[in-house]
Amino acid sequence: MKLESVGESGFREYGQIVEGYDFTLLLKTLKEKTPRPLDQSVYVPGDPALENLPVYKELRDNYYGGLPIQIGYTNGFSTLLNGIEYHRSSEILIVADDVILFLAKQWEIDPLSWNIDVSKVRAFFVSAGTALEIYATTLHYSPAAVDERGYQTAVVLPKGTNLEKPVIKEKNAQDRYMTAANKWLLVHQDAKHEIENGALIGIRGENPDSRQFWKKR
Repeated sequence: MKLESVGESGFREYGQIVEGYDFTLLLKTLKEKTPRPLDQSVYVPGDPALENLPVYKELRDNYYGGLPIQIGYTNGFSTLLNGIEYHRSSEILIVADDVILFLAKQWEIDPLSWNIDVSKVRAFFVSAGTALEIYATTLHYSPAAVDERGYQTAVVLPKGTNLEKPVIKEKNAQDRYMTAANKWLLVHQDAKHEIENGALIGIRGENPDSRQFWKKR
C-alpha cells in the first residue's frame, strides 16, 4: 500500500475537496471546545458548540440543499483501519490536523460473501485545514494518525446519522451490517470493541496501520 494525497487525481473516485467556505472559526472551536484523547478515538454525532456557528447554516442550505444536518467530531488517536462504513449520503470532514484516510469503494464488497479484501483499500494523506466531501459510495472510517499527537476532525452528516439503529426485518445480507441509523459497517477481526458491540467481521487480510507511513512522509 502506498500513501497518496487527496490533492491527486486518484482521490476523485472517492470524494472532492470542499471549497468556498470559511472554516476558520469551526476549526478554532473544534480545537478549544472538544476533547483530544490520546488513548482512543471518540465520535460525537452532533455538538452544540459546532452547530451554533454560522457555517452550520451555510453547509445545511448550500451543500446539503436545505436538508437537516448535524456537525459533530471524531477526535483522538488511532492508526489501524479496523473498519469501513458507508452511508446513503455524502459526509464532510474538516480536519484540524494532518491525517490519513483509508478508503475503498462500496462496489468492491464481494456480493456473495459480503466481505472486502484489504487489497482494495487505498491510503490518502490529508493536510490540516482541508475540508473533504466523502461520497456516499466511499467506504471509510475514523481518520488514522500521522504521529503520536493524534487528531481532531469535524464531521458533517444528515441529521440522525449514526444514532439509534431502526428496528428492521432483514431482507438481504446487507441488512446484517447495519449498526446505526444510516450506517453500514464491516470490521476487521482486530476491532474487538466494535465486535463486542455487535459489528460483523467483513474485512479480509492484514489490518492496515498508518504507522507504516510515519517515517516516509
